[in-house]
Amino acid sequence: MAGRIRWLGIAMVACFLALFLQLNNVQVNNAHKYANDPYNPSVVAARYDQPRGIIQSADGVVLAQSVQTHKGAYKYVRQYPLGSLFGQITGYLSFTYGATGVEDTYDSYLAQHNRPVKTIGDLLTTPTETDTITLTLSSALQKSAQSALAGRDGAIVVLDPSTGAILAMYSNPTYDPNPLAANDTATEAASFKADNTDEPGTTFPPAASLAYQDIFQPGSTFKVVTATATYEYAPKLVDTPMPYFSCIPYNYFGGNSRQLCNDGGSPCGGTIAQMLPPSCDPGFALLGTKVGALSMQAEAQSFGFNQQPPIDLPHSPFEVSQFLHAACWSGAPIFLAYSSIGQDCTIATPLQMALVAAGIANGGVVMTPHVMYEIRDSQNNLVERYQPTAWHRAASQATASALTKLMEQVVTGGTASGDGFPASWDVAAKTGTAQTGVGNTLTTDWMIAFAPATQPTVAIAVAMPHQPVDLTGALVAGPIVKKMIQAVLAGQ
Repeated sequence: MAGRIRWLGIAMVACFLALFLQLNNVQVNNAHKYANDPYNPSVVAARYDQPRGIIQSADGVVLAQSVQTHKGAYKYVRQYPLGSLFGQITGYLSFTYGATGVEDTYDSYLAQHNRPVKTIGDLLTTPTETDTITLTLSSALQKSAQSALAGRDGAIVVLDPSTGAILAMYSNPTYDPNPLAANDTATEAASFKADNTDEPGTTFPPAASLAYQDIFQPGSTFKVVTATATYEYAPKLVDTPMPYFSCIPYNYFGGNSRQLCNDGGSPCGGTIAQMLPPSCDPGFALLGTKVGALSMQAEAQSFGFNQQPPIDLPHSPFEVSQFLHAACWSGAPIFLAYSSIGQDCTIATPLQMALVAAGIANGGVVMTPHVMYEIRDSQNNLVERYQPTAWHRAASQATASALTKLMEQVVTGGTASGDGFPASWDVAAKTGTAQTGVGNTLTTDWMIAFAPATQPTVAIAVAMPHQPVDLTGALVAGPIVKKMIQAVLAGQ
């Protein structure tokens, strides 16, 4: 009997020891993990049952705020006063679907958090606060972009080439974030379903249509990259004339059954300076093959292709612009030829092509794109201000200067000469028209630009998908670029 009691005592001690170790594990080792677990009811309550900080535009317009409500499960609901105008930037905070956009990236600042201890009273009370996020985007410019795209699918990215600050970024189709933060699961679910249902004639559902994530073939705007690669990696080819072709003959590259023709069928060729303003397709296709796949790829990557752009918004694999991407590139020269004029194995987001324009405008340096200007606490003290940082050097100063002159000639006597840019704006640009769809029945029409060319303060990319095949980047995207540049210059 004594032996059994002894073993029972040992078992009970072991159980108490195990219980002690587990309590220590839960309350000490994993305390922080459990306290911040998104499934912890207190964490959920802290996120949705308390007010969050304000998100505002560069010109001081409130874009997101918390208001008290007597409906739903929580005391506060998130409101977005400008609705779909900034929905793709602010994102939303939904009880059902979580956070997106700025609401997600800067959640730790917007949510209530402990204020830094500054007084003895703070030690006793542990005060909390929320911060205010001021964006780089202007509500006035954003409204100009919305107006320019009214009733049409497309995307506009406007940025400051010297800092990388996004001044406007808008695309259609878009969505209103308010129903997604309705504090009512039925309303949120219905809105989410509607926002993620494809509309007839569109490529992406509204909620996925983001100017930094939609990918299209960039067409001839990519010739800026091809020309830059030539200056940087094969300078002897800069003044070497390419042969004149209206169509590169079948099997020119050996073993292919495709013919690459110039838009409109007119013959063209010559040096880069002769080919860029009129946008010669056969000449740039040949040039890209002579520069070579490795050098072309290296230059594309120095502009940001084949990698995640470091913008301070939630990331997605769909935002990676690609040159000679694996799903397409087989090593055959014809694919390199087409890719060098922005077709076939080249796909890019509007943000990426805006960065190409900005890189040339900024003397060859591509700055890190960003949407946050500064963060201030509840006492208006500065918490953080974005410090402009370089992302890549895409070209030397000399190369950027040479490309700037060529892009100015696109406006003064090339494919953008009919767009009516005033000479005083000193615009440098490149148009693009990428054939898409079955039988090349549709186009994606582009223009990238910056101004003033001598001292650039704005860089822009406009992409307009699903356009009739008889239209061009100059005709479709050109007027939008003109409207946006005018709005920027008028506000400076």
